[in-house]
Amino acid sequence: MARYDDPASVYDGPVFYDSPNAALIYNKVMAKVKLDLFSLTDPQLIQKAKDVKTKLTGNANFTTTTPSLTDFGALITTADTALAASDAANATAKEMTLAKNNAMDALRKCFGLLGTNIESQSGGAADKILSAGLDTRAAKTPAGIPDQVTNLAVTAGDHDGELNAQWDPIAAAKTYEVQTSPDPFTATSWSKTKSVTASSVVLTGFTSGARIWVRVRAIGSGGEGNYSSEISKIVP
Repeated sequence: MARYDDPASVYDGPVFYDSPNAALIYNKVMAKVKLDLFSLTDPQLIQKAKDVKTKLTGNANFTTTTPSLTDFGALITTADTALAASDAANATAKEMTLAKNNAMDALRKCFGLLGTNIESQSGGAADKILSAGLDTRAAKTPAGIPDQVTNLAVTAGDHDGELNAQWDPIAAAKTYEVQTSPDPFTATSWSKTKSVTASSVVLTGFTSGARIWVRVRAIGSGGEGNYSSEISKIVP
């Protein structure tokens, strides 16, 4: 009876267990096909398919395939034809879009010249312009005077002799004029202290312990708004 360690013995095959090639056969790793088809562009996919079909045609390693090379080739032809038709349609669409844009630009230019001519012949009469089927621009109105400043608040500043003032912003205001007065205020005791663009200000230079009155008004392109209510505060 043959022994397993007998150099003349084999175990279910021609490979000796102590053969140096035994490990190569029993530990062989199977190769896998890599496709990554969705990473390919349409032209790349078709070209790859054509290359593979060419390599498989007459290949002794693969005498038959599933699907058949005939069916595979038919799908390649269909995809190739569809891609060519799509490319042609896209090219045509680009040409048509360019032609449309050029036509619209020409119409707008001509329309503009016609509008200028109608405006000139009408002498600025709105009824004549409207009778031509054209619209008229809204008449420019002067900007309104800003609203009165509201919710003025005056608080002690961070340093001696300082006051902080803030109020609700006014939409039409370009600047705000801040006026102050010693106590008691009169019609002639107010003086302009600051002109700011923000709706808050730090007022400095007062004597600690003095009572100071503050008022603010908004100034816009239409003129000056009304002063806010007067607010007083003891200077820290």
